[in-house]
Amino acid sequence: MRWADMDQLAHINNVTYFDYLQEARVDFGRHIGLAATSDVGLVVARSELQFRAPLTFRHSPVKVAVTVTDVRAASFTLGYEIFDETPDGPVVYATAHTVLTPYVFGEERIRRLTPEERASLQPYVVADADPMPAFVGVPVPRRPENHYAVHVRFSDIDGYGHVNNIRYVEYLQEARIALISRLFREVPGRRGRVAMVVASIDIEYKRQLTIAPEPYDAHTRVTDVGRSSMVLVTDVLDRDGSIAARGRVVLVFFDPETQRSTPPPEDIREIVLQAAAEL
Repeated sequence: MRWADMDQLAHINNVTYFDYLQEARVDFGRHIGLAATSDVGLVVARSELQFRAPLTFRHSPVKVAVTVTDVRAASFTLGYEIFDETPDGPVVYATAHTVLTPYVFGEERIRRLTPEERASLQPYVVADADPMPAFVGVPVPRRPENHYAVHVRFSDIDGYGHVNNIRYVEYLQEARIALISRLFREVPGRRGRVAMVVASIDIEYKRQLTIAPEPYDAHTRVTDVGRSSMVLVTDVLDRDGSIAARGRVVLVFFDPETQRSTPPPEDIREIVLQAAAEL
């Protein structure tokens, strides 16, 4: 764990969890002989993560358990637990799934798993594992008030010349912060009154993005409002307007003093209800 992994609430930032998953996934692939080459590798088709408890910075590492929860003809799903072992039993900070697809980069195509690859995954298959929940996404209106310009940085690019999957999660964060800032900017004394934490993130990857001088477009909307939570959906668009990635994030209003969820102030609740009603 790194000092820079923390957010303003002194918790490990939600984007950083996906970094931990990637490190564990790469190590797992290396261990079973699925390490990527310059021509053939694995691409992430979908990632979902449920946060269970806040994780704070310390000098000792956190553990990530990796299992295989599903194997199909041209994809497989990994399940994760980010946890600590304690004298009172394990403390789970997050659970997650990732769908991975073998990919031939030189030909820009998906391929099927080989018999050898299926055999290497088999010892790690958990037959009674919890299934990956269905993705719940809705169309996002493409309006100026929902828009955020996504600037791809040179450091966002992976070894294959594409935007790394973790960076999309960061784009979702930037886009929702921009929307929330716009929604709440007129609220009197909002600083200290509004704190939110991420309860879950689910993202589907549709197309690969590359670095470009002009920004890509992202559009975000509030889709649901609960007693102490709200749901935001973000579409990250390719140049032709097609969806490169769609993410669904559940945010929970949070009391930093009690470290518990709390209903938002009524004026703030009215703002998010109005935003959710806009089609």
